[in-house]
Amino acid sequence: MTETELRVDLAACYRLVASFGWDDLVFTHISARVPGDAHHFLINPYGMLFDEITASSLVKVDANGEKVGPSPHPINPAGFVIHSAIHAARSDVGCVLHLHTPAGVAVSAQKRGLLPISQQATVALASLGYHDYEGIALRDDEKPRLVADLGQSTCLILRNHGLLTVGATMADAFLAMFNLQRACEVQILAGGGGAELLSVDPRIVAGVRANVQAVMKGLGGALAWPALLRRLDRLDPSYRT
Repeated sequence: MTETELRVDLAACYRLVASFGWDDLVFTHISARVPGDAHHFLINPYGMLFDEITASSLVKVDANGEKVGPSPHPINPAGFVIHSAIHAARSDVGCVLHLHTPAGVAVSAQKRGLLPISQQATVALASLGYHDYEGIALRDDEKPRLVADLGQSTCLILRNHGLLTVGATMADAFLAMFNLQRACEVQILAGGGGAELLSVDPRIVAGVRANVQAVMKGLGGALAWPALLRRLDRLDPSYRT
């Protein structure tokens, strides 16, 4: 994938997050590793709403958070601390997606975390870590703990904070977030009913990873991503500019 193609995919991801109502004004971030050996990354211009972001407005930064090439836009330092830590530690990760959705933050504040009470939750639990809240992520000394808590997982619940997913591609990270977010929504709705919650048998949870591979036909997020782009193109193709 070229940088131009990556910019389109990342801009699309921002627009999709906005279209699903997962954005938090100008806060939270999605980053993408630029192809090549320069260790450059694309991230959102700080101050833009997610439904304003276009391929050309994305900011390219180096491993130290310094802008590469001309851009009139600043970046959020808290966003770069989280994303740079993961990109530096996980060479398999092409995209990092971090959100503050109400359902995600609500589950992150629950002592037991994500419960195995839905099909979506069982999928997320197959590759999920937790990171304790240390305040707004501005300090480099938090990076090793964040990386250790993520480990080789795809999903991370940031306690009292929100959700994070990673993927080799934009499509993979987005699909993981869609599933994790849906699992959190279901948990909050189920808990609000006041009835005793029914958990999935642990033996079923243990076999989920193999089942997901079969259902996804080995395509991962690429199974749904083209359809999502078609939806965006019907709504507003300006993200491509």
